[in-house]
Amino acid sequence: MSRALLKFVRVSPTKARLIAREVQGMNAELALAALEFMPNKAAGIVSKVIASAVANGDFEPEEVTITSCRVDKAAVMKRWRPRARGTASRIIKPTAHILVEVGTASTETETPIKKSTAKKAAPKKAVAKAETKKTETKKAAPKATAKAETKGDDLTKIAGIGKVYQEKLNNEGIYTYEDVVNMTQAQIDVMEEKYTFKGDFKDAIADAKNFVNGKDA
Repeated sequence: MSRALLKFVRVSPTKARLIAREVQGMNAELALAALEFMPNKAAGIVSKVIASAVANGDFEPEEVTITSCRVDKAAVMKRWRPRARGTASRIIKPTAHILVEVGTASTETETPIKKSTAKKAAPKKAVAKAETKKTETKKAAPKATAKAETKGDDLTKIAGIGKVYQEKLNNEGIYTYEDVVNMTQAQIDVMEEKYTFKGDFKDAIADAKNFVNGKDA
C-alpha cells in the first residue's frame, strides 16, 4: 500500500469530495481515464494525486485500486471587496488537503482476515479469564473461612492496638495474645515499617504478656 498527500490546494473541499466519492474503490487505471474527461477543476487535481500515489509504491495503474480518497478542510483565505456606501463584502477562498491511498488486491483480502480472527479469538480469552477468576474465588473462599474460624482473642484490649491495627495483625497471621508475645524482632520491624505503629510496639507486647499471665492463672 502506498499513499500521496497534497496540502493546501486551491479548491473547495465540498466540490473535491464529489470527485473523491466517485473514484474511491475503483481501479487506478480506470479512475485516471474517467477523471481525464471530467470538466470539474478538482478532477484534474485528484488525478495527479492518484498518479503520485501509484508512483510512490512503484506500481502500475492497472495493478492497484484506490482504497481511500479523502478530502479534508484546510485553511480559508479571506479577502474583501468594496461595495456601495463605504461597505465591503467578504470573499472566502477555501483550500483543501487531498489524501489518496492505493493498494493491491492481495493486501485488501489479507487485512480483513486478520481482523476477523482477532475478533473471534478475543471472546475465548475473555471466557478463559472469567473461568480462572471463578476458580480462584472458589479456592480463596475456604481460606477466608478458615481465618475467620481461627480468630481468637480481642487484640483491641492491648494498649496501642485498635480495630484497624487488629485487622493488620490478622493479615500477618497474628490472632491471639500469645501470638503477639511470641513475635520476633524481625516481625516487629516489618509491622512498624509497613503500618507505622503509634508509640513503641514493645509496650503492646508487655501488655499482651499480662493478658497471657492472667489466662494462665
